[in-house]
Amino acid sequence: PVRRFSNFACRMARCAALCVVALAALGCAAAFTTPSVFSPARLTSARLGRAVSVRAPRTAALRMEEAAPAAEERTVKAPVFDEVCEQTGITLTRYMMEVARANPDLRDLESLIGGISLACKTIANLVDRATITGMVGYEDDGGSINVQGEEQKKLDVVTNDVLKRALKFTGKVGVIASEEEDNPVFNKDAYKVPGGEGKYKDVLADIGSKYVTVFDPLDGSSNVDANIPTGTIFGVYEEQESMENCLMEEGAVEGQCLLNTLQPGSSLAAAGYCLYSSSCMFVFTLGAGLNGFTYDRSIGEFVLTHPNMKIPKRGKIYSFNEANRWDWDKPLQEYVTALQTAQGQTGVQYSSRYIGSMVGDVHRTLLYGGIFGYPADTKNKDGKLRLLYEAAPMSFLMEQGGGLSLTGKTRIMDLKPQKVHQRVPFLAGSYDDVMEMRSYYDACDDPEIIKRCLARLEGSAASSE
Repeated sequence: PVRRFSNFACRMARCAALCVVALAALGCAAAFTTPSVFSPARLTSARLGRAVSVRAPRTAALRMEEAAPAAEERTVKAPVFDEVCEQTGITLTRYMMEVARANPDLRDLESLIGGISLACKTIANLVDRATITGMVGYEDDGGSINVQGEEQKKLDVVTNDVLKRALKFTGKVGVIASEEEDNPVFNKDAYKVPGGEGKYKDVLADIGSKYVTVFDPLDGSSNVDANIPTGTIFGVYEEQESMENCLMEEGAVEGQCLLNTLQPGSSLAAAGYCLYSSSCMFVFTLGAGLNGFTYDRSIGEFVLTHPNMKIPKRGKIYSFNEANRWDWDKPLQEYVTALQTAQGQTGVQYSSRYIGSMVGDVHRTLLYGGIFGYPADTKNKDGKLRLLYEAAPMSFLMEQGGGLSLTGKTRIMDLKPQKVHQRVPFLAGSYDDVMEMRSYYDACDDPEIIKRCLARLEGSAASSE
């Protein structure tokens, strides 16, 4: 009898455990609108409901003074998938088709993202074969200098051209701004209408949505020769004013291009990066969460492998170029010292990891948590990263993944660029880690640091008037 009772009790315990697991599974299925990753290589079938409206999260403005009114929020319906092909998984092409079906007003973004992803596949191939094809070293033996005064690598020039052409051919991009271009470039072909026999009439018309696309074509290009990860960063804004009449008035193009280009990160319609490393990954957001796609060369498609990416609220890694440590702001020096000596808020000693390629460092930070930064120092009072096409798009991605991005005290997404190649300090990562870093700046009364922060805010406010 004792043995029978024991067997009965064991069966009852197993039944109870199965019920708990089943209930937990049902809860998880109701909580997510994107399928889980069932295998490292592919997403298999997932039974999900219809499209659900997801409101893009907006982190409260973090400023030294009163927070500005929050930017108007927009609702994007996140695509869901009732059925998934076991051979191809969910491709980026299908993902954008479903986005367009659920959000007709974003239909033009489908071809734009398609153009960017095609350019990224091309760049991935160029980077892979750079040593074989001789696409290493400096352009014109170091004689080619971009607007920032930086020597251009051969791949800087080629990848910039690849992206410009890919965006131009979509017909959805009116203005293009790049790290490698002195000024924003107006794409008049986006406004021409078909004229028959495969030609376009040389007249301007506002046909569908037009976007402003900003990008760094090959971030970390100096690392290509050493096979260190590199990447492409991009951001997409909606036009504030139509460019259709710009060619009618001499001199109007440049001013209108700048007006459409110099927008704050809070106005981004989409942003992302493509990482060229042991695998090629395309990570982007449309303002309704963050998703990562891995390039499957066997089918020539980016495949969803990292749905609904979320950065941990805390990490155990800090990532800075410590060669500049004694030139940093005093608050940042004190914060990093606390991380190294386990005297921070967590009481845990952090590890140091630094690649020197923004896309690679940001990607690792998104996956593992912690904090990454390219801060201000005595030689570069405003840091070295460009606000428009590096800091703002990456900040959008960080916030969509649940993280935060600051200059030290100020939310980067709130800053409106005063010029195309404006630089800004960049400190981003897990929300709690970044807020702990900010507490050191809050406790600082250095008048020079306060003056710099106020100048950025005042410049941003003045350019908005």
